[in-house]
Amino acid sequence: MTRWMIVVAACLVAGPAFAAVTPADEISEAPAHFVPPQTVGDYTRRDVMIPMRDGVKLHTVILIPRGAHDGPMLLTRTPYDATALTSYHQSANLAGALDGYDNADDIIVASGYIRVVQDIRGKYGSEGAYFMNRAPIGPLNHSKTDEATDTYDTIDWLVHHVPESNGRVGTIGISYDGWTTLISLMHPHPALKAAVPMNPMVDGWRGDDWFHNGAFRQDGSLNYVYEQEATRGNTALFPVDAYDDYTEFLRAGSAGAFAQSRGEMAIGFYRKLTEHPDYDAFWQNQAMDKLLAAQPLTVPTLLVSSEWDQEDIYGAMAVWKALAPKDDSHQLYLAMGPWHHGQEIGKASRAGNIPWGSDTALWFRWHVLKPFLDHYLKGEATPPPARVTAFEAGTNRWETLSTWPQGCDQGCTISQRKLYLLPNRGLGFSAPTAGSVASYVSDPVHPIPFIPRPVHLLINSEGPDWKNWLTTDQRPAEARPDVASFETAPLTQPVKLAGHPYADLLAQTTGTDGDFVVKLIDVYPDEVAVHPELGGYELMVSADILRGRFRDSFTAPSAIPANTTERYHFLLPTVNYVFQPGHRIMVQVQSTWFPLYDRNPQSYVPNIFFAKPKDYVPATITLEAGSAVDLPVVSR
Repeated sequence: MTRWMIVVAACLVAGPAFAAVTPADEISEAPAHFVPPQTVGDYTRRDVMIPMRDGVKLHTVILIPRGAHDGPMLLTRTPYDATALTSYHQSANLAGALDGYDNADDIIVASGYIRVVQDIRGKYGSEGAYFMNRAPIGPLNHSKTDEATDTYDTIDWLVHHVPESNGRVGTIGISYDGWTTLISLMHPHPALKAAVPMNPMVDGWRGDDWFHNGAFRQDGSLNYVYEQEATRGNTALFPVDAYDDYTEFLRAGSAGAFAQSRGEMAIGFYRKLTEHPDYDAFWQNQAMDKLLAAQPLTVPTLLVSSEWDQEDIYGAMAVWKALAPKDDSHQLYLAMGPWHHGQEIGKASRAGNIPWGSDTALWFRWHVLKPFLDHYLKGEATPPPARVTAFEAGTNRWETLSTWPQGCDQGCTISQRKLYLLPNRGLGFSAPTAGSVASYVSDPVHPIPFIPRPVHLLINSEGPDWKNWLTTDQRPAEARPDVASFETAPLTQPVKLAGHPYADLLAQTTGTDGDFVVKLIDVYPDEVAVHPELGGYELMVSADILRGRFRDSFTAPSAIPANTTERYHFLLPTVNYVFQPGHRIMVQVQSTWFPLYDRNPQSYVPNIFFAKPKDYVPATITLEAGSAVDLPVVSR
């Protein structure tokens, strides 16, 4: 036995040389209640529980710049954890605490705003029950509270309990938080002086989040609903068993079968999705554009829309169209930028692979957002921004306009012109003679990927593949035999579009149901000197999908009569774009966009969520003469 082994053995026999301490004698090194010092940094933080009219208390974080007095308050109500969203960095400075979530901190800090972030009812630190996009009090909500009453009660508490404020409150938020911002406009508190809904979710069936014209957005929706509703704090992560979502969804079969394999029948909002596959009263009675159009707009509102928004591309423009014609008091503003969802508060010198030549988000924040907030919340003499500020992609410049759509500030007209699909892959403004122009076989067993595989959004739903998929090069799709592509000759003059394009197809199918995807594409020249990597690039300018059963009515689906020419007419997202000389305009038509959208079995079944393997059949789609994309063409 070595010497050190003897010493250890002796200690084990003799025990310690000091007196034993029993648990009752222990005094913890940790204080019973630790209060962080408020003597460092440039702001103070208050965590409070604000009572609602029914007694439920909502967790709220208030960040107050040190030395603030008469400061306006900016409120965001969120389901995404108010504590985490205001603690991105371990920083004693306000910009550091907000950086990562609220990258508009550059103007918030510069202008001395008091920042307020609140967990909505039923999420994270707030009490009460959670309902996804809780419906307003009425046919779908028989309680006495909704997000509008909770917003009103929160603002009322803030103006009476934050003495550093000037009593003026603005609401601001993106996506779901943009939806809660819109909710604040329903029965608004008198202290609400401005609202900035950015990329808001407005209508979950027509073109935001859950469905697009009846086609279910399964990849991104099923996992989101699972994580958002399974637990109060989003602690249950969606189970994934394949790196490639394409493989995982295809192997499962229908969207319903995939969800059932993950136990989603226990989740209330998933059941609502399956119970309301049509545009029924459930969706119509909570569509924010319809709700807000039924009352006067009394709060100055800046709608922010992203031209390549992969999540809520429909909402902001739907609200604009609903409210702008009745905005006699000029309280409604619109900003359109070349961004993916929420990019306006980040860095935006490019969208995916497409460069803009400047940081468009930074420009927007300082030249549009800051003047708007300062004018209405601080009462500054600085005028608000133009009624419409729109980025013109293609020329890559900002426009200030008096309304939208408007081709330019003066001397321009917009006319709808049909760009016809022609035989032999042609595309032009002159109508073809009768007959078919193209056909393809759509096989749901071999669906078209919406981005190149592997698709791994279930694993990384915030990654660049998802954020930028709308700007993904479309050449891989063009190469497939189940995609019909049409293109013009190289342009000799610029072609500017401002407004909504419409898909207008005349088509036959051998099936009794089917989806129709139409993509308007800018084909770059084969060589681009300044950016050689963009040579031949195919950039989607506007694209969307229609579930064929809804061709005649969103509320009353019907089977497609096989081998019969039917019309498929539907809205494409808003554009403000210039196709430059030397570029080509392309249109692609296809019938799957997988796994973002669930597969249409192409044989009519009552509810596609529960289609069986035998229901999925190939179909031949024939596009007839007269098929076109109706373009809002600007001319001087």
